[in-house]
Amino acid sequence: MMMQEQHPLLDSDGRQAAAPSAPPGRFDGLRRHRRWLFALVVVAFLVQMAVAMVSTAVQQTPTIDEPVYVGTAMVYLREHSLRYNPEHPPLGKLIIGAGLVFSGARLDPAYTGNQGQVGRHLLYESGNDPGQLMLLARLPMILLTLLFGLVVYLFAADLVGRAGGLVALALYTFSPDIIAHGSLATLDVATSGFLLTSIWMLWRARERPLRYLPLAGLAIGAAMATRMSALAAVPLLLLLVVMSVWYAGRRKDLGRRERARLLAIGVAAAIGVALVAVVVVWGTYLAVDPRLGWVTPDNMRALQGLRGRAFEWLPFPEPYRDGMRIQVRFERRTFHGFLFGRHYRGSLWYYLPVALLVKTPLGALALWLAGSVAMVTVNRLRPAVPYVLIPTGVLFAAAVTGSRDFGTRYAIFMPMFLAVAAAAVVAARWRWAAAVTAALVLFVAISSLRTYPYYLPYSNEAFGGPSKTHLHLHDSNVDWGQDLGRLADRLRQRYPGEKVWLVYKGGGAPSYYGIAANNPLKVPPSEVHGLLVVSNSRLARRDRPLMTLIEGSRPIDEVGHSITIYRRP
Repeated sequence: MMMQEQHPLLDSDGRQAAAPSAPPGRFDGLRRHRRWLFALVVVAFLVQMAVAMVSTAVQQTPTIDEPVYVGTAMVYLREHSLRYNPEHPPLGKLIIGAGLVFSGARLDPAYTGNQGQVGRHLLYESGNDPGQLMLLARLPMILLTLLFGLVVYLFAADLVGRAGGLVALALYTFSPDIIAHGSLATLDVATSGFLLTSIWMLWRARERPLRYLPLAGLAIGAAMATRMSALAAVPLLLLLVVMSVWYAGRRKDLGRRERARLLAIGVAAAIGVALVAVVVVWGTYLAVDPRLGWVTPDNMRALQGLRGRAFEWLPFPEPYRDGMRIQVRFERRTFHGFLFGRHYRGSLWYYLPVALLVKTPLGALALWLAGSVAMVTVNRLRPAVPYVLIPTGVLFAAAVTGSRDFGTRYAIFMPMFLAVAAAAVVAARWRWAAAVTAALVLFVAISSLRTYPYYLPYSNEAFGGPSKTHLHLHDSNVDWGQDLGRLADRLRQRYPGEKVWLVYKGGGAPSYYGIAANNPLKVPPSEVHGLLVVSNSRLARRDRPLMTLIEGSRPIDEVGHSITIYRRP
């Protein structure tokens, strides 16, 4: 499978080979300490990412999904009950709960609200400090995001050496999407990171299957135990298990019987990896409730046909299978979408590709493309295509067929997987490749730093930057309710004592932050005078009553690129 042609500075294993010997001179010390210099650069990239994520997490109020996960995590810790948020498996919320262990938060065990209310009750109605709780919930995800950065670096270094690892790590640590969602107590980054880790382990299993296949099984299980969307990649991952075993046992003189035996070993290894993954899923449910006292909701309808029978046969706990049924129901619903000023109902197959064009730094787009081309065209890197590019394509195909056009977070695996692919440019024999790569990485870094601390509404320079994102996209691409605290500060500083009318979409409680506002949609338009404050995601819905109010107002301010303030005479 491996061709003999290789880059002169890369050895046959894809690692950076020693440079040709040079006469002693002034750079001898630099060469001797090259490993430490690489380590310092890795640490520097991760530290800047950590600073960006932590400072962003401190400044942002709860987004729409976070209270659900935080409230569920607290119920896991205090009551060992699976009754909330069954549509997502427990692992991600257990990770969130690892931060809440130290909070000393209070939660009324007699509370009977639904999952959309329990987080709000915990944050704002139980005497807790919501800012402290949210930071503690977000910190474990921030740490996990940083660890996945090491996975990106090491995976890319395995393919093309440490220089390529730095290219991949730079794209990862400066990715506005990863910084934005990695600093939140949500599940998207964790799922994608576990999938990437599993593929890295499968790549390493080509040399040492007994060491790395069990680790791959753990990572696959962790992904499935975080979000059910990971199931789309499982058949391909099990096929990669067979490929890795085949590569590890390959010999030129293998006869037909030996090939059949090696194939059988690969299939057996895939079954073993699948069993490890299933055990991980079961373990996460038992960690929450050792008795697994789950009761299927009364309104849960059994799925009919082949899909319904397949769900019954899956070797997962009953709450996991019920969660899959809930997800199927979600996919059958019709949601609102918004793309380039057009509001629509339903989903567009091209929504995610277009959203990624808007939300990805231009330098990263160029390096993703160049790296993918290099991985396909450089002979010695072609074996990595099934491990990097094909899983990316499978996951992306599954994502674009979804019914919810809510944001690039559904494709957050793209900047992770394609950062590894981009590292392949260091193996290409293209003129000026090194200089162009360095310039593009610098362009990505500058674009990312310029958007600080507003990573969630980031869009690249071709689409006007963060201040224009709300004209093109909505929901978690730009306005997920994260700027309620900033709005409160703005109203106190610039508009003290003025009448405020608020149309807010988010997970926060305006009154907690001192925002005394009325709902302008509950009174006749003639009664609405003063400041009209509107979340841009609500504005994207183009509801007629709200548009009537907007048409009679003029924009005077904006907050965090996600909330617009109008003055209505």
